[in-house]
Order: sequence, then C-alpha cells, then structure tokens
Amino acid sequence: MFGSSAFGASAAPPPPTARIVIDGVAANGTGCPPGTAAVAVSPDNTAFTVTYSNYLAKVGPGSAPTDFRKNCQLDLRVHVPGGLTYAIVSADYRGFASLAPGASGTQRASYHFQGNATTTKTHHFKAGFTGDWQTTDTVPVAALVFAPCGEERNLNINTELQVDAGTSSPSATSFMEMDSTDGTIKTVYHVALKQCQ
Repeated sequence: MFGSSAFGASAAPPPPTARIVIDGVAANGTGCPPGTAAVAVSPDNTAFTVTYSNYLAKVGPGSAPTDFRKNCQLDLRVHVPGGLTYAIVSADYRGFASLAPGASGTQRASYHFQGNATTTKTHHFKAGFTGDWQTTDTVPVAALVFAPCGEERNLNINTELQVDAGTSSPSATSFMEMDSTDGTIKTVYHVALKQCQ
C-alpha cells in the first residue's frame, strides 16, 4: 500500500489556516510507559510529531526475556477544520541501533482508523549494523485512506522494535531504540487534507 509520495511539490495545495488539533492521546505499550510519549502538531498543520523517551528493545547480558520486543500503541483523537478530512501521507522514524555480528533488528508500524483495515510496513536491519537509523513509510495518492467525513474516528498507530540475538555471542548486547532524550530523534507523521464531498 505504501509507495511514492502523495503530493508533488507543485501539486500541494496551501495548508488551511485553521489548525489540526490533537486533543487526546492514549499511549500504551512496553515502549511507551506512562508519561514517555509526547505529541505536537507542526505550525503549518501538515505534520505531527511523536517523541519517545523510553523506547528500547535489547538482548544480551542483563536483559529481561521480554526486552527483545517493545511496542507502542498510539490512539489519537484528531480534529481537522470543518469540511475537511485527513490521511497519513508518510511517516518518518528515527533512532539508534547497535547490532552484534549474528544479530538482527526489525522496525514495524501499522496504521488504521477505527473500523477500517490496517496497513503495516516492516523494515529489517542486518547483523553488525551500528549507528543512527531512519525509515520512511509513504502512501501513494490512490491508496490514501482518509478519515470518514463527518465522523469522529480515532487514528491508531502501532509501532514495534524487535531485536533477534540470532547467532550472536551470548555475551554480546544488541539493541534498537526510538529515543528522544536529546530532543533530536523523533517520529514525524505527514498529513494530507482534502475537502469532504
């Protein structure tokens, strides 16, 4: 379902003057304990950002058996200007990973409005990868799923990080994180608006 960007630079309409308002966020999951996920809307109303402060999956010495997989389910109530609806055009994820030889990592995200089908994208990271990572999920115009006009439907986004020890040494530590403790690692969701018919 994901492919090229929804709008070319020349075709993008100017954003409406009224604001997109996210008036409720519920974050649930081992990757976003209470108080560790924050949401903000961009000044031009075309994106919102989710910042995490405790999103880390790891394996190796000192790790609990459940630490290899972390997830965060975001349930957002999004209000848009009257007569408009919205869809997620793309999502950018950033973080840091350190994967020992023989280990691997996975970042996954799924999106849906209540009552609609779910779209899932998965990105894999190979053994030995160490450094900053970034993934982008994009939706082509024909595949955009807009919130139903005139209805209040929450947007659900479920993200996941997973680390597999594989054939790595039992003494090796491997991890992946989406973590914003320095304020620079954020998850950004780009939004398309259209007139309701």
